[in-house]
Amino acid sequence: MLFKEIPGHTEVKERLIRSINEERVSHAQLFLGQSGSGSLAMAVAYAQYLNCTNRIENDSCGECSSCRKYQKLIHPDLHFSYPFIAKKAEDVSTVYIKEWREALTKHPYMGLQEWMDALEAENKQPNINIAECHDIIKRLTYKAYEAEYKVLIMWLPEYLGVTGNTLLKLIEEPPEKTLFILVAEQYDQILNTILSRTQLIKINRFSDEEIKAHLLSLGCEEHAAARYAYLADGSMQAGINLMSQEENNLEELFVQWFRLCYGKRGIEIQGLIEQIAPASFGRENQKNMLRFGLQVIRDCLTHNASASEIIRFESKHFEIAKMASILNMENASYIIDDIEKAIYHIERNANAKIVFLDLSVQVMRDLQRKM
Repeated sequence: MLFKEIPGHTEVKERLIRSINEERVSHAQLFLGQSGSGSLAMAVAYAQYLNCTNRIENDSCGECSSCRKYQKLIHPDLHFSYPFIAKKAEDVSTVYIKEWREALTKHPYMGLQEWMDALEAENKQPNINIAECHDIIKRLTYKAYEAEYKVLIMWLPEYLGVTGNTLLKLIEEPPEKTLFILVAEQYDQILNTILSRTQLIKINRFSDEEIKAHLLSLGCEEHAAARYAYLADGSMQAGINLMSQEENNLEELFVQWFRLCYGKRGIEIQGLIEQIAPASFGRENQKNMLRFGLQVIRDCLTHNASASEIIRFESKHFEIAKMASILNMENASYIIDDIEKAIYHIERNANAKIVFLDLSVQVMRDLQRKM
């Protein structure tokens, strides 16, 4: 992965490149960014630049032996760790290294759902187990094969649990020329003992224009690209997923569900949930429907603040002014919080039917709140 292949993030790229050129590489770094922000791709690009044997001013050369191996994710001194489904207690992440390379190559901005789909995990819960921690220690104890640095990229250290304490001594006092890069989404879910030993690198969300430009490069039409970029809420992967899921009318489904909640029409809500909760509908569709809702509610608040001129989204399924009339700062803040929690639980393979039923009850209550 080259830096130039990742849209935006100019300041972060410059900071990372400068740290290498000035020989100020911290041995343990935490790349923190929401799902789809490009933090994993950035970590790979950083590691590739670190070990490139013919660096150019602002990027890896992309042609040396090290770069070619990095681009295929097969460099012997590049190690990965990630959540997986352990079938046996002694299973480690390298059992799934083939699937990992294929998934990361296909989805460089992937979230947990894309990875679970690659593993065909269904509703099984992934984690990073104690056997994986011991295997990491073993792998990093060996000398580097050919590169200056050994690099371990751990994706989603939130899934370590207390077993992560096994790695503390190695993270604090690693072998010479060893780099840990932890790529995380939920800061508060990481062990404090690990946080205290890492240097934080924040990866911001992509802008709408960056997502739009990338979707256009993938062959998306301009109007559709602008629409998907708006709905993606800073996640490149969400934008790509929306582009590939156009056949599911997520806008209409959200508006229909929201109207039913407003009317307290429980039986009809249950019928709609039977349509969107099954696995055949897809978790990405479920999340994207709710993400669309978040944007609509924020636009409603923008309308109520007499700033309609900055609203960029139009839909044939509803009028912002009408929906905005039933929302205020108090009930909207509760609804936004409830929807974000629902997205969080769906991402973690909670039962979608239960999630949507609970969300519907909460939203019906929230809509009764007055300023």
